[in-house]
Amino acid sequence: MNKTSSSKGMSGNARIDLFVSLLLIAAAIALPFMIDSRYVLGQIVLALFYATIASQWNLLFGFAGVFSLAQMAMFAFGGYATAMICFYFGWNVWAALLPGALSAVVFSLVVGLACLRLTGVYVALLTLAIAQTMYLLIVTDTECFTMVGSICRQFTGGAVGFARFGDLGTRALLKGQWLVGNYAIIATLFAITMVVTYIIVKSPIGLAFRALKDNPGYAVARGVNRFQAQLLVFGISAFFTGLAGGFYAAHFQAIGPGILSMSQLMFIIAITVVGGVGTFWGPLVGTIVLVAADELMREAGEFRTLGLGLIIALSILLMPKGLVGRLGDLLSWLRHRNRAAASAITFQEKPATTGK
Repeated sequence: MNKTSSSKGMSGNARIDLFVSLLLIAAAIALPFMIDSRYVLGQIVLALFYATIASQWNLLFGFAGVFSLAQMAMFAFGGYATAMICFYFGWNVWAALLPGALSAVVFSLVVGLACLRLTGVYVALLTLAIAQTMYLLIVTDTECFTMVGSICRQFTGGAVGFARFGDLGTRALLKGQWLVGNYAIIATLFAITMVVTYIIVKSPIGLAFRALKDNPGYAVARGVNRFQAQLLVFGISAFFTGLAGGFYAAHFQAIGPGILSMSQLMFIIAITVVGGVGTFWGPLVGTIVLVAADELMREAGEFRTLGLGLIIALSILLMPKGLVGRLGDLLSWLRHRNRAAASAITFQEKPATTGK
């Protein structure tokens, strides 16, 4: 009886995920034809970057329980690596994207090794220190590395960063519609990231991640290698985050140290918290809500940040599981009520059947 109920629940969740995925695909295809504003489409592309980063931070913390604050550092590392490969070696952006993402993975493994003996808030403090160190190394880089014409360039680009090192090729191919082309590319990146994340979460590896999050001692006793699992989740998360960083640099044709600001990191965390930590669709829902709220309050000036802060605070107080978590609770309640109603009807019909 329990097995049947469990399998039905799993198939029900899978059907919901499939329905939502098909709905999102249809919306993503229709979106460029429904929006005339280049500004709005540009903001949607930016939101897709946020959603991609948040989904990977959610994999790292929401599913694996590793409270890392170096997510924007992974994003920046992938973006900087891609830009520097193009700038110094003259590579095409498309050729530099994979090496840029892999360099972010190598960086993440170094961070993961540094965090192996730590848990909880200590991981957060160490990863935050690494991210801030990376920021300081970039902005304080003033030594001349190479001359570009009459301009002296620092190795990391310094406080200015890198610009005009290449793009995704859509400007030359699509001319005035290049933004639509970039939107299609970034939407595809987000879709691939979500599919791979879903496969990981539903696989035995994902089960090991959740076990280490919920009960590390029991998981280790059952044969889960915490060190290997932690390095693996750091690497997977960093690959897609670094790849997104490379696409970000190519989309904007520029990247600078501002991407490592604390406000960017807090926005990504807020997206995941509002959407629902440890829920698959949470990062996407959180991105839609917070980016939309941020745009609606764009004219509010200094009250813009206050408004976002209130939304986040109310979400934490009223919906600790986030919007998706609350929706999941509502669906579970409806299922339970329907089952109870069906059981009551069956119980009432039984005496009549027995009498016959």
